[in-house]
Amino acid sequence: MLAASALWGTTGTAATFAPAVGPLAVGAVAMGLGGLLQALFAAPRIVRQAPLLRARRGTVLLGSVTVAAYPLAFYSSMHLAGVAVGTVVTIGAAPLVSAVVERVVDGHRLTRRWRLGAALGLLGTVLLCAADAGGAPGGPERASAGATVLGVALGLVAAMAYALYSWAAHRLITGGIASRAAMGAVFGLGGLLLVPVLLATGAPLLDSRSNLAVGAYMALVPMFAGYVLFGWGLARVPASTATTLSLLESAVAAVLAVLVVGERLPAAGWAGIALVVACLAVLTVPAGGPVRRRRQRRSGTGPEHRDGARQDAVTTVPLPARPE
Repeated sequence: MLAASALWGTTGTAATFAPAVGPLAVGAVAMGLGGLLQALFAAPRIVRQAPLLRARRGTVLLGSVTVAAYPLAFYSSMHLAGVAVGTVVTIGAAPLVSAVVERVVDGHRLTRRWRLGAALGLLGTVLLCAADAGGAPGGPERASAGATVLGVALGLVAAMAYALYSWAAHRLITGGIASRAAMGAVFGLGGLLLVPVLLATGAPLLDSRSNLAVGAYMALVPMFAGYVLFGWGLARVPASTATTLSLLESAVAAVLAVLVVGERLPAAGWAGIALVVACLAVLTVPAGGPVRRRRQRRSGTGPEHRDGARQDAVTTVPLPARPE
């Protein structure tokens, strides 16, 4: 999950090498072609598990529609309100939306550890984006009030879409569908929905080799490879934890902006990175020390020996079918 988030963090830097390509085209080529590649990669698994996928077609359709909506809303939000506002609204709100969905639909309780990690990560993301807004060109101060409001609204739409397709994919995987088949079906159908948008807006991608290279990179690396990793991760953690771990994306994006693009990051930005790292540590380091865990295993009192027990942070989900 962290590796996927790190790959997603490269998209902003990659997009700077194709400034003539609009936000709809960037989103359509990244998620559209990336989703179709997911389906091609998973085609044998999808065929074998077609009956299970048809039985859960409502969940598949929900995931597909939200996969198609996410990049259009996310990149348009950053275009209208600025990178800082669009990023903090989308990435910051997604874990909260995921937690609400899991609470309402699945009845999951929000643990104290998750709340602490989410608070640290959200504060860190806010600091990062505030630092970006203070010094980066194209920040929200350059946008009109109307554009900013619309950008914030689209950021909330993107956050909801991200949370919903993460929940849908997790629901399919824990329902006995291999992760490759679940992700291929959801993202493949979402990619098909994005093809008309790509045909209508993607002409600038063919104007130069650099634009074409950016489009190919976005589809192949952060979207295709990133979401393959994301699917494997969803087989082991709930959607709320997955979306919270994706806060690493903002930290990676900020560091790459400094190292590659040449932007400067003030002290508040580095403090934000430190808080995001603290969030990841809270969510990923197992509760209790190694000595305690060894004692639990020997005595048979560890979480793996208790029926229905759930780990406090990264939850291991028993799967009817091994994810592939």
